[in-house]
Amino acid sequence: MPRPRQPGRHRRPEPVVAPEGAPALVLAVPGVPTGAIRSLAEEIVSIARSELPGMDARIAFVDGAAGLDEEFPGLEPVLGQVAAERSAREAMNPPAEDAVPLPTAVVVPLLAGPDAALMRRIRQSVLASGAGAELTDVLGPHPLLAEAVHVRLSEAGLARADRARLFTVATAADGIVLATSGGDEAVQVAGITGMLLAARLAVPVLAAPLDEPGAIARTAEQLTSSGSQQLALAPCFIGPEVPEGLLAAAAQEAGCAAAEPLGAYPAIGKLVASAYGAKAGITRPEAPQGAPLR
Repeated sequence: MPRPRQPGRHRRPEPVVAPEGAPALVLAVPGVPTGAIRSLAEEIVSIARSELPGMDARIAFVDGAAGLDEEFPGLEPVLGQVAAERSAREAMNPPAEDAVPLPTAVVVPLLAGPDAALMRRIRQSVLASGAGAELTDVLGPHPLLAEAVHVRLSEAGLARADRARLFTVATAADGIVLATSGGDEAVQVAGITGMLLAARLAVPVLAAPLDEPGAIARTAEQLTSSGSQQLALAPCFIGPEVPEGLLAAAAQEAGCAAAEPLGAYPAIGKLVASAYGAKAGITRPEAPQGAPLR
């Protein structure tokens, strides 16, 4: 027998399932395609599918192949394939005359913060495909990103996992450089995440561009001059959008330890599903706002 639903405001919400005929989710992955990045994207898509079962999800690479390469397909060919499949289905089962037209796909950029150059390229590919797809905004800022950065710092032994527990971490940083990429706008948006992170850790946090030579070191000096003695470099990006080796070089120049990029932290998949659902018109529970301070 099925268990009765828990009464009251603490009962779990009914799971939302993507309806039949819903637009496909196309995850636009930046950076040079590699097997490791493909695996990362697949893990994020798997998390998104668990948030919204029944969703048709595809992976496309901003710098992918011009054709439908099995491992690293480009954005335009993937959107073209989705549009062709939609046309074939509608030819077999024509939609009702009063049916609200839906986009063939919803393209979600795998970006934690704004990057004008990358977003311009993604937008151009979406328009060039002629597939009738729609593009969402980037995933941040969002409180879940601050939670993800906090977890990555604690995994590296650079921050307490929970301020409620009365223990200390010998290597805990007393100043955080929050690294981002994508220009001045990305730094401003990362600053919002930095404020949320500073509230969680009770230490100063300053955002800095990883793709500007010397910027991380200058920000580290600013924190040191204001009293911080043990610094940490915390990436506020997912990973594929930043060239390999850039994070390690910046950490070495600044003379501090670095946490891992956000990667496939579960919040990233949740934010992807949330961005898709909002654009596809699928009402689903709001993504949680991160763990509160205790």
